Amino acid sequence: MQRSQQLFTDAKGLFPGGVNSPVRAFGKVGGTPPYFKRGQGPYLFDEDGQRYIDYVGSWGPMILGHAHPAVIAAVKSAAESGLSFGAPTEIESMLAQAIRDALPSMELMRMVSSGTEATMSAIRLARGFTNREKILKFEGCYHGHVDSLLVKAGSGALTFGEPDSAGVPAALASLTLTVPFNDLDAVRDLFAAEGDHIAAIIVEPIAGNMGMVCPIDGFLQGLRDTCDRHGSLLIFDEVMTGFRVHPGSAQGLFEVRPDLTTLGKVIGGGLPVGAFGGRADIMRCIAPLGPVYQAGTLSGNPIAMASGLATLEGLKNPNFYHELEATAEHLTSGLKASAQAAGIAMATNHRGGMFGFFFSDAELVTDFTAVMACDGDRFNQFFQDMLSAGIYFAPSPFECGFVSAAHSKTDIAQTIDAAEIAFDALAKTR
Repeated sequence: MQRSQQLFTDAKGLFPGGVNSPVRAFGKVGGTPPYFKRGQGPYLFDEDGQRYIDYVGSWGPMILGHAHPAVIAAVKSAAESGLSFGAPTEIESMLAQAIRDALPSMELMRMVSSGTEATMSAIRLARGFTNREKILKFEGCYHGHVDSLLVKAGSGALTFGEPDSAGVPAALASLTLTVPFNDLDAVRDLFAAEGDHIAAIIVEPIAGNMGMVCPIDGFLQGLRDTCDRHGSLLIFDEVMTGFRVHPGSAQGLFEVRPDLTTLGKVIGGGLPVGAFGGRADIMRCIAPLGPVYQAGTLSGNPIAMASGLATLEGLKNPNFYHELEATAEHLTSGLKASAQAAGIAMATNHRGGMFGFFFSDAELVTDFTAVMACDGDRFNQFFQDMLSAGIYFAPSPFECGFVSAAHSKTDIAQTIDAAEIAFDALAKTR
């Protein structure tokens, strides 16, 4: 990684920490981040010529694999007509129609340029629609670097949040309430005390920012029922789960209809795209129809729309999600079996093309407290050993992993073979 090391050293003089997003600095796992030069299918190639089997997938959008021919062709074709107009185009309506066909809850929507922008806008809209100020989020769920959502859990279900980042006013953070993920009783207790003031619940229907944590049976429907009872809105943050776990995203998988949905990742196919949408009566509160303001020069950018539309077209094979799920199951079951054979305790989760693994004695990890009890040192050593073997997992125990349609059985077998060696090395350190 000689060239990557030099590039990282140079970048530290240009960017804070040498990176443009914190986790890229490898602060959790140590070492030097590889600098990638190109991607093809399930593989990434760094500046030193090393090939990696990639399970990050640009943090989710590369569901078809890197440089998919249909997506590249669509981008090239759109680029030949111009890069940006800041005005309406037909293709933004084409992508919106494809999204609504898959997610009927999104009766009206607005395109934006990132998932963070989508969640920020959805929260503003929820507050404007309900004339309430407070928001409920869940411990361990991340919804972008929005001031209202960079908040710690506090000491209990009825505790107001405290800022989780310098620069977030305490007065604003106090409007965000937090409870543990998967704790429906805590939600109900909080609404009993604060329900008349809560504009919305925002939740990752499958949490992907504390590793991967699935909802327990009845949790999402319980949120739906609680919001209905108290006149609050339910926001599904499907930036990560959107089109990743089911043709209808997590709301289709679990058959729970939110009032608002935020999307990103897959609907851009690798380019910067987000969207928020939902019930028509709520969305009509957005300017120019209503008093809630939101705007963006690059919203509906034609190049990004072309990339997203081509990606969604690539998901229409009836067996697509069955095969994606089978790949994730093959990977996680292989990792767990290899860990157990080496005497290493491991828990795994997977749904659709998302997966997570935890160095934990627990059979199933269901909340942030259990995530924090996992063995971070073991993860760090495992990550480094796998990276050296040409396997690229997310450089943090608090991130989800992704498989793509491009991952073959051979790729999975090579990954499990490398993991067996890494687990044996781990076993010798304890």
